[in-house]
Amino acid sequence: MKNTFLKNIFTFILLYALIPTNAQTVGVRDTILMGSRFQITLVDKDSISAEKNINKAIDEMIRIEELISDWKPTSQVSQVNQNAGIKPIKVDREVFELTKRAIYFSQLTNGAFDISFAAMDKIWKFDGTMEEIPTENEIKKAIEKVGYQNILLDEKNSTIFLKKAGMKIGFGSTGKGYAAQKARTYMQSLGIQAGIIDASGDMTTWGNQPNGEPWKIGITNPFKRFKMADILVMKNAAVTTSGDYEKFILIDGIRYSHIINPKTGYPSTGLTSVTVIGPDAEMCNGFSTSIMVLGKGKGLELINQQKDYAALLITDKGKIIRSKNYKKIKQSLGK
Repeated sequence: MKNTFLKNIFTFILLYALIPTNAQTVGVRDTILMGSRFQITLVDKDSISAEKNINKAIDEMIRIEELISDWKPTSQVSQVNQNAGIKPIKVDREVFELTKRAIYFSQLTNGAFDISFAAMDKIWKFDGTMEEIPTENEIKKAIEKVGYQNILLDEKNSTIFLKKAGMKIGFGSTGKGYAAQKARTYMQSLGIQAGIIDASGDMTTWGNQPNGEPWKIGITNPFKRFKMADILVMKNAAVTTSGDYEKFILIDGIRYSHIINPKTGYPSTGLTSVTVIGPDAEMCNGFSTSIMVLGKGKGLELINQQKDYAALLITDKGKIIRSKNYKKIKQSLGK
């Protein structure tokens, strides 16, 4: 689930964002967290304050990374993985609740979303080193280690136990959205009235630009890179995109997406990107990944049942499809 590639899913359209007005300054900084590019944008009273608060936002996301990154051997999630089939591991309540919400998505999608998919990372590699696809036997053995039903949670003791040896959990599907949401909440608690936390395309916004206008964010169309699939006017909302066009492998002329179906062990097919809009980046993140795996039909069925979330799907043929409540949710983003 580690993402070492830049997604570049979104294009910012920050109108007048760098022009200080009303004694406000916009501070912007790019950094690398969770193996991906993050961009923090804050509207603050002056440049010195903006820099200090950007540091605090980054520190908050580093704190989360240290807890949940499965590629950091000292993280609590790595300790859970290292003790798979051996013993339960006590974790911070934050990690416990994040895991609970991930299991909720697994139940909601009948396993199309599954954080124990991380066990597949040994057979599918999207770092440029893979020269042939895994054998059916390799995939079959890896799938044996996948199954959210074998993630055992002890509410009272705040422990996580992976029932099978060799199991792994990872938060590549919701971790960046969660980190963005937590950084936003922290900044708001410090009195920062407006900003954007962009966790490599998993984005949350609040407040207005210094000129009083809401943030405007364009959704890239991978088939028409110079034409937006849509433009969102956002004030207090989140938007995430899961896509297969920035991170993939090409073997024998066949393109394989990095988004793996945890039930089959093979890359998802049919959709090129899924953008989800709504109030919470972590939830948007979970829905966008789930829909990519479920495909157009079942994916639309899932998102159409959600009152506060909507989706824009782009098929592998370039067709743009919007969920039934997309227009309504889109209109609510700027309020």
